[in-house]
Amino acid sequence: MQKQDFYQSLTKQAQALISGESNVIANMANLSALLFTSLEDINWAGFYFVDSPQELVLGPFQGNPACIRIPMGKGVCGSAAYSKKTHLVEDVHAFDGHIACDAASNSEIVIPVFKNGEVFAVLDIDSPSLSRFDESDKNGLEKLVKSFELTLS
Repeated sequence: MQKQDFYQSLTKQAQALISGESNVIANMANLSALLFTSLEDINWAGFYFVDSPQELVLGPFQGNPACIRIPMGKGVCGSAAYSKKTHLVEDVHAFDGHIACDAASNSEIVIPVFKNGEVFAVLDIDSPSLSRFDESDKNGLEKLVKSFELTLS
């Protein structure tokens, strides 16, 4: 199966899981589990909420215990939230200011989640492999996040 088809199917599964459910924590928990069990070669999938203009706080996730708080603009998650743009990092050890919550992680993708035009959270996915994520992953995951954002309005 090509990645585009895989992500279309994954987005449909995500929509089926969260359709009709208004509780954001429950939806994030199910999306984290879906991503963690569906994506190959990853070791962490979950969300960080914007807790204040200065900080993100850990939300629902699957994987090893993680950093609880991340300063806005720091690390891959804080940088993606601050810039309001997806960050696809082939080698996290080469990312200036990387925060190593799990030393086994080598690549990462972080997608901002918007609510009412503002960053509400970020979706963070880590892999133990270098260059695990590419533009197809970015596009597919951004579409999945867009479908989740529709439940937040």
